[in-house]
Order: sequence, then C-alpha cells, then structure tokens
Amino acid sequence: MPSSIPRSAAVSSVVAAALAAGLLAASGTASAADVRIHDIQGTTRISPLVGQQVTGVTGIVTGVRTYGSRGFWIQDPQGDGNPTTSEGLFVFTSSVPKVAVGDSVSVAGTVGEYVPGGLNSGNQSLTQISKPTVTVLSSGNPVPEAVTIDGFSVPDAYAPEGDPAAQGSINGLQLDPETYALDYYESLEGTNVRVGTSRVVGATDPYSELWVTVKPWENRSERGGAVYGSYTSQNTGRLQIQSLTPIAEQPFPKANVGDVLSGTTEGPLDFNQYGGYTLTARTLGTVVDRGLEREVTDRQHKNELAVATYNVENLDPSDPQAKFDALAKAVVENLASPDIVALEEIQDDNGAKNDGTVAAGQTLQKFADAIVAAGGPRYQWRSIDPENNKDGGEPGGNIRQVFLFNPERVDFIDRAGGDATTATGVVKGAYGAELTHSPGRIDPANTAWESSRKPLAGEFVFRGRTVFVVANHFGSKGGDESLVSHRQPPNRSSEAKRLLQAQAVNAFVKDVLAVQKQADVVVLGDINDFEFSATTEALTDGGVLYPAVKSLPRDERYSYVFQGNSQVLDQILTSPGVHHFEYDSVHINAEFAEQNSDHDPQVLRFRP
Repeated sequence: MPSSIPRSAAVSSVVAAALAAGLLAASGTASAADVRIHDIQGTTRISPLVGQQVTGVTGIVTGVRTYGSRGFWIQDPQGDGNPTTSEGLFVFTSSVPKVAVGDSVSVAGTVGEYVPGGLNSGNQSLTQISKPTVTVLSSGNPVPEAVTIDGFSVPDAYAPEGDPAAQGSINGLQLDPETYALDYYESLEGTNVRVGTSRVVGATDPYSELWVTVKPWENRSERGGAVYGSYTSQNTGRLQIQSLTPIAEQPFPKANVGDVLSGTTEGPLDFNQYGGYTLTARTLGTVVDRGLEREVTDRQHKNELAVATYNVENLDPSDPQAKFDALAKAVVENLASPDIVALEEIQDDNGAKNDGTVAAGQTLQKFADAIVAAGGPRYQWRSIDPENNKDGGEPGGNIRQVFLFNPERVDFIDRAGGDATTATGVVKGAYGAELTHSPGRIDPANTAWESSRKPLAGEFVFRGRTVFVVANHFGSKGGDESLVSHRQPPNRSSEAKRLLQAQAVNAFVKDVLAVQKQADVVVLGDINDFEFSATTEALTDGGVLYPAVKSLPRDERYSYVFQGNSQVLDQILTSPGVHHFEYDSVHINAEFAEQNSDHDPQVLRFRP
C-alpha cells in the first residue's frame, strides 16, 4: 500500500534541505528537554523544535505500524486545551517497534518534518520523532478517547490562501481549525480519531485503501460518490482509510463507491504521499454492500451514429486473455457496440519490452477477435504507429490512439500519406471539407506534443454524411501538486502543456469549419482535464466545440475517481453541426474495486 513505502531514515537531511529552501522554519529558542507533544506540534504545520533533540516526551501508544514506514503513534492523555495544537505524534523507528497499544512510553530523539514524496512534491510535512530511544513506563493503559470526525466538525472552507511572501505556502500560518478543513485535519495530526458509519466515495484500490466521506450531503453523485465540480469545491468530508493490521493477518475489505463503511473506524490520523490525511485504522468498520451495478448504455437507432472513447489502460498482447475478454464484453454489452470507438493506451505488440517495436497489429487483432467472441461486430481499425519512445507513457510501450469502426455501419475514407511525423491538413473537396491524410496526425511537429500522444484524425462516412473524428490523449497531470499541498492553491504545472495541446486541436477544428461551416466534427478521448479547466476552455474557443459532458446533470459529470473525488478526465466535444445528441458517461470501472481500466468510457449518439 502507498503508506508502506519506507520513509528515509535520513530525516535530518530533508529538514536541512527544507530549512535552506525556506519551506520550514526552526525556532531554536524553546527548551528541548522534557517537552510535551503539543510543544513539538506547535500551532502551525511546522514544529517550533524542528531539527532539535528532545527528551522525556511521554504519551500513550495509540497505534503501531509493523510494515512499510515502521513506527508508532503516541498521544498525551492530558493535553493543553488548545484546539490548534495536536496531542498526537508519530515516532519513526525504521525497524519493527517494540511497543504495544496501551503502553505508556517516554521518548527521546530528533524532531523532524518529513515531506512524503520529497520537497519537490509540494506536499505538506509530517511532524515526527526519528532515531528514537524508547522507554516503556507501563502497559495496559487505556487509549486516549478518540476525537470524532464528522460532517459538523469539519469546516466547509477547504484551506486559507497561501502566503504570497512564502510562494503561496500555508506552512507558516497559524492553524484555524474552526474555519478551514485542512487546518482542522492538521490540528489532529497523529491524534487518535474515529469516524462513524460513512459512505464510500473511493473504491478499495490495489494498495488496500479506500475513501469515505463524513459529509454525505456534499456534492453527492447519483451513484454515491462525491463530485469534483470546480477548483473551489474540494469535498472537505473526504478521508482516506487504511488498516494497521497487516493484510496477511486480516484482508482489507473490498468496497465500491456507494457502499457503506458501517460502525466505528478508529486509529491515528496519519499524513502520506498518496492522499494526505489518512485514518490508519486500529479498528476497522464493516463494509455493507449497497449493490452498485455497472451501467449499460442505450443502443443507437439505425439512423444514429454512435461514437465512443475508451482508455483501455496499457493494453498489449502479454496481458491476460481475461483482460481482453472483459474489455471486449464491455464494448459489446455496456457500450452497445458503438459504430466508432476511439481507443487510448493501445501498446505495441510486445508491450513494455523496449526493443524498438512500434507496430500494434497483434494487440488490435487480439482485441478485435475478443469483441467478435463476445458477440460484437468484426471491427476494423486505423491508426498510425508512433516513433519509438516519442509519445510518452510506459517506456517501450509506445501507446497510441486507435480508431475501431464497424464496416457494416460506417465507411472509413483512406487517404494515404499520414505517418508519425506528417501532419494532416484540411482542403476543400467536391462536397466540402476533406483531410489531406486519413488517418493523419494533427500538427505532430508542434512542441506541445513532445513526449506526448499526437491527435489522430480520421474521415468517416455514415449514411452519406462525412464525419470528422479526432482521437486524443492529452498530457497527464504528473507533476501537479496535490489538493493537500502546502501551497494553496496548489500548483498545476502540467496544465500548461495541455493548454497548448488544446489550442492546437482547436485550431484544426477551426480549419475544418472554415471550409465547411456545418461540418460534423467529434473531438474525443482522454483529455486528462476537467470540464471547467483552462484546457477545456481552449478546446472550445470561438464556440467551435461544445463539451458534451455539460449536457448531463452536475451529479453525473465524471469518468474517473481519484482520492474520493468523482471527476471528469475523458470527454467528447462536438462542433455546432452536431445539432442534437445523446451523451452517456458509462460507469463501469472507476467506481469499482474490480476494474478492467481505471477510466469509464463515454458514448455519443447523434444523427449526422
């Protein structure tokens, strides 16, 4: 699980680097002898004793972690009555701790501020003691009463604006736990906390963790999730849940979105790289299955064109046949065999083996055969092989977009000449706009596409009407700071590249519409950005495209679930010539513990 990634024992080097960078502040004036936990935690995110040796720090052990980042939590049962100072603290031991819950201990060691993911991650830090000397004073003591986290204790406002003089950091600001959710959670860092019966908003993942909300009314989706609808709508009630019991001793429960974690879940409040504030459960509630079902979209009428997008998550021939079969079944049954399917993350014929292979015919043949075996049509495909290792993704995998199409329903217009480095263009033909190369790539030499997938354009004919389809897989959000960053608002550095990519696609659509004003253009794929983002605004510039997801009610606008937020990453956008359509985000993966991909596919039905 993510929190099991060992923390560096060299915490002092992290502290020194942080001090040098001005991200942390040290006092040096407080006494380091016989201090209490709240003296170490202080009233900001950074300990006033960071980097100092302390002795005689006493508390009751409230949780022990014997795997990954090994250590234990202690808590002062008395406290100072100040709501801004936490009474809990993590003690990093590196080896398996030799204490038990209920032990009263005295600890000496070095106060540190550990930044999960490193300083460049932008994450907040975890106050801890490292290189400890631990003395057990007594055993069998009652654990301090847990603080209940519920919808009324967590503020609605997410975080204060960061200090401009400190590069937007909130590290130096006094905590205000009655006003801001991040300050509330920080004031409980290391403290024994509990949640009562809560709805699951992020399914159990491969790392044995799930997400709940303590605010059941907060931006609820129609299927039980928590919709992320804007940069200022952070869903403050979300909380990650992990278990302190090793999986070998007690398997972590499988839960889907909308299920309920019933009863009391209690343990220390940790902070980690993969989700921020996390309840590390000493006592874990019971999952109640609420019967979430995978959706099935409507079948298109004979005079409707159905166009879909589906990120199939690094599909290659070495994947188990079961994955091909499950994805194929989804295309046939859940997506009702669309006429055109834009696939993202099709890998080359030997997957991640980095030997120069770029062709993907074997991958596509295996997938097409699986669709037929599932009762679907014999799809044909069109694509363009990328240059080796030039399109990002898994090294050696050479992911690309691919058009599948049902030749019984739609014709593909082949115009030769398109390759990895040749751009397709738009010319005026006898009946309107035409592509110079079909399939063809859009502006592949543009630096916006460096180490990223280039858009694939294709010209189709359905019932005598030309339809232009552009399949996309924009740059990922890698490098962005998390919602729990010490900078507020967080830096979203990856957006700059997607903005340029969106501008390039928008310019291409404008070229089509300049030749044929009422042309049917469908732009779709894994846009890797929200419907309210600057990326989407750039795609739609000039009114040449409309994000179809905005035709859905707000509680249905999502295709992906990340850290308990149901959000939009996959999109289908239409030109003004597409006058009437039905749009469906088909929820078959993102909300489930068992997934065939981490994305939900999208389908658009319209009459050209």
